[in-house]
Amino acid sequence: MDITEQIKPISFLKANTTEIVKNFDNGQEEPIIITQNGEAKMVVISIKAYQSQLQELRRVNEQMAFMKLMAMSAKEIAEGKVVSEEDFLGSLDKDD
Repeated sequence: MDITEQIKPISFLKANTTEIVKNFDNGQEEPIIITQNGEAKMVVISIKAYQSQLQELRRVNEQMAFMKLMAMSAKEIAEGKVVSEEDFLGSLDKDD
């Protein structure tokens, strides 16, 4: 569906709230962009779409954090900031 078909004035939202909710309950996935005085002001989406977007955002954030850790690790390896396996395991056995 063309997104321009989903741009509606705020009066449409006020007059058709029940129908909009029913459409989302019946599987409408496209968001509705609400305008006021010809300017986009808000987006109405189903709870299912909202939860899906939150989940995707969390996944992307986790991937970004992992990639940052990998870059930091590569930098430390390049700088020689490493400990041998033997030294690391030996440090675990030491009493403090």
